[in-house]
Amino acid sequence: MNFEDIEDQDGVRCAWNVLPNTKADANRCVVPVSTLYTPMKERPMFPPVMYEPVVCKAPCKAVLNPYCQIDVRGKIWICPFCLQRNSFPAHYKEISTHNLPPELQPNYTTIEYTLARTAPVPPIFIFVVDTCLSEEDLKALKDSLILSLSLLPANALVGLVTYGTMALIHELGYHECPKSYVFRGTKDYNPKMVQEMLGIGSTTKGNASGPAAMPQRGYGAERFLLPIEQCEFTLTSILEQLQQDPWPVASGKRPLRCTGVAISIATSLMESAFPNTGGRIMLFCGGAATQGPGMIVGPELKESIRSHHDIEKETDRHYRKAVKFYEALSKRAANAGHGIDIFAGCLDQVGLSEMKKLANSTGGSIVLADSFNTAIFKQSFQKLFDKDEQDNLKVGFNATFDVQTTKELKVCGLIGPAISLEKKGPIVSDTEIGIGNTTSWRLCTLTPRTTVGIYFEVVNQQSQALQPGSRGLIQFVTNYQHPSGQYRMRVTTIARNWAEGSSPDIPVGFDQEAAAVLISRIAAFKAEFDDGPDVLRWLDRMLIRLCQRFGDYRRDDPGSFRLSQNFSIYPQFMYHMRRSQFLQVFNNSPDESAYYRHCLEREDTNNSLIMIQPTLTSYGFDGPPTPVLLDSISIKPDVVLLLDTFFHILIWHGETVAEWRKAGYQNQPEYENFKMLLETPQEDAQELLYDRFPVPRYIDCDQHGSQARFLLSKLNPSTTHTTGQYGGGEAILTDDVNMQVFMDHLKKLAVAGSS
Repeated sequence: MNFEDIEDQDGVRCAWNVLPNTKADANRCVVPVSTLYTPMKERPMFPPVMYEPVVCKAPCKAVLNPYCQIDVRGKIWICPFCLQRNSFPAHYKEISTHNLPPELQPNYTTIEYTLARTAPVPPIFIFVVDTCLSEEDLKALKDSLILSLSLLPANALVGLVTYGTMALIHELGYHECPKSYVFRGTKDYNPKMVQEMLGIGSTTKGNASGPAAMPQRGYGAERFLLPIEQCEFTLTSILEQLQQDPWPVASGKRPLRCTGVAISIATSLMESAFPNTGGRIMLFCGGAATQGPGMIVGPELKESIRSHHDIEKETDRHYRKAVKFYEALSKRAANAGHGIDIFAGCLDQVGLSEMKKLANSTGGSIVLADSFNTAIFKQSFQKLFDKDEQDNLKVGFNATFDVQTTKELKVCGLIGPAISLEKKGPIVSDTEIGIGNTTSWRLCTLTPRTTVGIYFEVVNQQSQALQPGSRGLIQFVTNYQHPSGQYRMRVTTIARNWAEGSSPDIPVGFDQEAAAVLISRIAAFKAEFDDGPDVLRWLDRMLIRLCQRFGDYRRDDPGSFRLSQNFSIYPQFMYHMRRSQFLQVFNNSPDESAYYRHCLEREDTNNSLIMIQPTLTSYGFDGPPTPVLLDSISIKPDVVLLLDTFFHILIWHGETVAEWRKAGYQNQPEYENFKMLLETPQEDAQELLYDRFPVPRYIDCDQHGSQARFLLSKLNPSTTHTTGQYGGGEAILTDDVNMQVFMDHLKKLAVAGSS
């Protein structure tokens, strides 16, 4: 079975599909034992089963799976994780070797259970809307919001917070006239203050007191959060009448915008009224916060918004304070199970670098657009409400994610849109990678593409070498609230063989694509805390050590260096990762860097690889479209190129093609094939745009045009202004080393012995 087939069945890609059986051997393999896992991977062939799972005794609680030993006579099963014996429940009495329930059948390594309990309330959506926008932008945003009401489930609860100089919570249960509660934009309101001011969730019905007097869920909040079917008319009329922020903006000043207060109030409303239930807070932001807690920049236009340099040198007086404020908010939202999405519609920065934790810790989405009137925003926003065949949203709410392993493996951590639930245990490793020190995390919002990277440590010592043929097991258990109102549990159990460090099976089981993504995630995670050059040095060291361990060479002879097919394209992924926008901040704002890293931390293997090493397809007269090298030699005057970087889809026309197009040859019947040459890449680009989220920026450009820089910046500069033009292609003005030079250096260092 190849790696993609396993991914289709289980949503799993492992860096190593055969495990080194001792700690020393695992360290020599350089890339840690690690897995990419997509908890909500769509599996149309395997519908959910309608019963409860069978679980091992506490404290293990592993779920029954195909790798359990069973005794059909004694109606007993042995848990492969803790080796405890468990009795089957009474309704399994008909079990026999020919009559096994699905969870014991070999092709059900992943199974989804529909649990008996249902969610206490349907999903909740709160729109937090910036009113300091231009007239045109505000109208476009209002149109998108009104349209989204028809895309939400009819029973979903909705609420509305608008903000500018002040923050307003709109009362939707009062139909007679618009009514809202106003909060000062300069004050930091704690949850208790918000509860008392709005009269929600803080008082109990009746006179009971003491610990038994639990607030009734949602008590008092029904004025602000109502099912769409009850308040659609009221909410639509409030949105239609929404005006720009009335406070005047003096010349030389920015509008006063209290983004921090608005999100804080929405978070307090949700956590007071509906803790531990599925919900999303959707922030629509048209500029940086200029007052109150979480402000990014002062109101004076002469004060410029922070750059990477300011953050690095710690010269920006708002940055650290704002980061601390939004981090605290993200923790509160995540602990209550609520996701926060950020939609930025602005040509300048809105403070995403400070606010990134709001989305990264809660599984929320980020969409960066130049305004709310662009296709990028409108189409991406609508895609959030995509439905499946049963007319349910394609999203999971308020999920918890647990990992269980056999005793030879320990969990180092997770990199993905999650927050730690601080569950300690014997399988927690002292080595921390990403969000560590736990075997359980919360993911407030899940989509069918949300993918987490989990990192493990082999703890077996040399003296406890495992028997040949024995297997290491890992089980992933995801509990989440389905949009239909049911709770579901998805269980994936994978087994991988152990092998001795010198065994040829280990390199054969290396998945270089998954490994490139898993190592890139660590690098992007490190880049948030460490200096750029340090991260690059770490990446280089890892690559050199991997080549020394698995390359075939004679010592001190770079010409003899060879990598087997399983490792051959790994170095080029690392070459492109080093040059990528995840690690190189030059020419990117702090907001853009935060957005790119956010996407890399959550996408699946295939999409992540496109981000690291974009794909380039060439269209010409001499044959069908073909993938070509991401290299300056692919630039030719008589071809059309299609570049997919995940964030941009770019169609580039060579000089000759562009001249013919300007001359209008495609409109003449005898040049039908030229017309097709122009149309085919556009059709292919539309297909790529169709299922991508967020919707990429679409660029159509010609050779030597200003937009062509997006293509040139991604190409391997094998011909530059210093090398002259050999073998065609366009000279790229850069001092970056090209891949050939990079590979030559790598070979030299790899064959030289110690790194």
